[in-house]
Amino acid sequence: MDNLNLISNFAEFKELKNIDKQTMIGVLEDVFRHALQKQFETDENFDVIINPEKGDLEIWRNRTVVEDGAVENPNMQIAVSEVKAIDLTYEIGDEYADQVQLASFGRRTVLSLRQNLASRILELEKANLYRKYSEKVGELVSGEVYQVWKKEVLILDDEENELLLPKPEQIPNDYYRKGDTIKAIVKSVEMNNNQPRIILSRTAPEFLERLFEQEVPEIYDGLITIKKIVRIPGERAKVAVESYDDRIDPVGACVGMKGSRIYSIVKELRNENIDVVNYTTNTQLMIQRSLNPAKISSIVLDDEKMTASVYLKPDQVSLAIGKGGLNIRLSKMLTGYDIDVYREVEEEDVALTEFADEIEPWIIEALQHVGCDTAKSVLELPVEEIAARADLEIEQAQKVVEILKAEFEE
Repeated sequence: MDNLNLISNFAEFKELKNIDKQTMIGVLEDVFRHALQKQFETDENFDVIINPEKGDLEIWRNRTVVEDGAVENPNMQIAVSEVKAIDLTYEIGDEYADQVQLASFGRRTVLSLRQNLASRILELEKANLYRKYSEKVGELVSGEVYQVWKKEVLILDDEENELLLPKPEQIPNDYYRKGDTIKAIVKSVEMNNNQPRIILSRTAPEFLERLFEQEVPEIYDGLITIKKIVRIPGERAKVAVESYDDRIDPVGACVGMKGSRIYSIVKELRNENIDVVNYTTNTQLMIQRSLNPAKISSIVLDDEKMTASVYLKPDQVSLAIGKGGLNIRLSKMLTGYDIDVYREVEEEDVALTEFADEIEPWIIEALQHVGCDTAKSVLELPVEEIAARADLEIEQAQKVVEILKAEFEE
């Protein structure tokens, strides 16, 4: 076994991912010097020469030429007669270099070399993978679904690194099969038992932001800024955008001609509805825009308590609240204000607060929070829906209806 044949077994390092050539050379030299220390007690008088292009290695030992019989350390010194048998030009005091064949290390040492090198390469790959993805946190990545489990999906990137998409980071409507291509952002990178664990996310607001950057050149170029994104993944999202150039309509640019730009984003998000809102520092106007498509009659703000009382015509209340309360929930998240919706009281109608002596205050407040702040707005709904909306017992809702009906029967 000569040096060339042995190092060719290690030459697979040329195919390794995430490891640059110079780093790999350093690892190889370190591993072999460790072996030399064990074999000869020191590596100070050895030169380890590695050729990364060919994948071969040479080890040379440097010894001082001394008088016959004066050799105290055979690893550091060599007798002059022994040297002259090889080359007559050497004299006492010269330095003699001879090549060390790896075969002389012995089979056990060679096996240890291989194991040590494999271990060091694995550690290096893990460290480099951790560093590479730590720098990508918040960035958009894509990969191929390799395995689908109940609690997470295993994804391979283009270098076959393993990435994980846990169930909580998946959009509820996500469905994957092996071989599917998937987009997500890198949410976090952690070391778990000395193994990099790369977590992806498709539910984070940053994922939607990266998709907008990808589809809207004006955002990528910085002409339009995304001020805030709020999401209920798989259901609905609101995106507040702003342009510093008056010639650019930020909402129109994000939506695209006939919705062309927003369509691909909605498709990627499994038909999650996206409302693009023109950002403003005017709180009243921002609340009004966030509650779109509802038409607001008036708003009363309490900036200290961060609350907003919004008054609308009866036919606009359901639009402001939205299906399942999604619209008002997202509006609260987007504006930072606790928004209460109220119907404008019509002349022939009566405000619920007028019944405070007959209906418990907490029931009135619960009904007001769901947009039922007048007698008629409650009576328009079936008893079951009143109970469901305001979290009441059926008997309690029935009692409220009886009280309100009595007002109009008198």
